[in-house]
Amino acid sequence: MRTVAIDFDGVLHRYSKGWNGGKCYDRPTDGALIAVKQLLRDGYDVVVVTARENLYPVEEWLYKWGFPDLEVTNTKIPAIAYIDDRAVEFKGDWNCALRKVGDKTIHDYS
Repeated sequence: MRTVAIDFDGVLHRYSKGWNGGKCYDRPTDGALIAVKQLLRDGYDVVVVTARENLYPVEEWLYKWGFPDLEVTNTKIPAIAYIDDRAVEFKGDWNCALRKVGDKTIHDYS
């Protein structure tokens, strides 16, 4: 398996206004399209992962901005890497992980 799962909001979709009624309103984050194409050239399967229930607006947005045809899912899939703007990496140390969660709570992610 050589799958890389990439989060949609805040990673591919700039998401500068937050949820905003669930609209896919913003442009891609800088370098997103180039990065996805590079991963595909390097032989990875790229899957877009979102917490959104309705996947169709995400698929439309990807098409509008010229992304290759990618699988979109709202289910966590097996992957060798997850690229997500809100992730906390776990390396076997819960104290460290909890500190990282605390660091994230000082930011406004709404």
